[in-house]
Amino acid sequence: MIIGVAGPYSAATEEQRQANLDVLNKAAAALLARGHTPLIGVNAALPVVNAMQVADRYEAIMKISMAVMHSCEALLIVAESPGANRERELFESKGLPVYHSIDEVPVAGA
Repeated sequence: MIIGVAGPYSAATEEQRQANLDVLNKAAAALLARGHTPLIGVNAALPVVNAMQVADRYEAIMKISMAVMHSCEALLIVAESPGANRERELFESKGLPVYHSIDEVPVAGA
């Protein structure tokens, strides 16, 4: 499955934002190890948003993140946040699986 990874990114400091991103990427690596294709919206958004001045950085990141999430078949939430909740609501509205732990995600081909 193509599985989106959601959780907090926004934080007061660059160090906290990087720590949040590290958590998302570690979860994505665990999904890959289980045979799935992970996608993280903020990973797609940051290079674009960092390359230009935007009036609302958060909403620009969310716009790209939500577009990425539309291509996913399931969602793994590593922690709650306003953005992760928006992504979760998208999956719930489509009737797609939302996992709250890597242990809930089936191993591909099993």
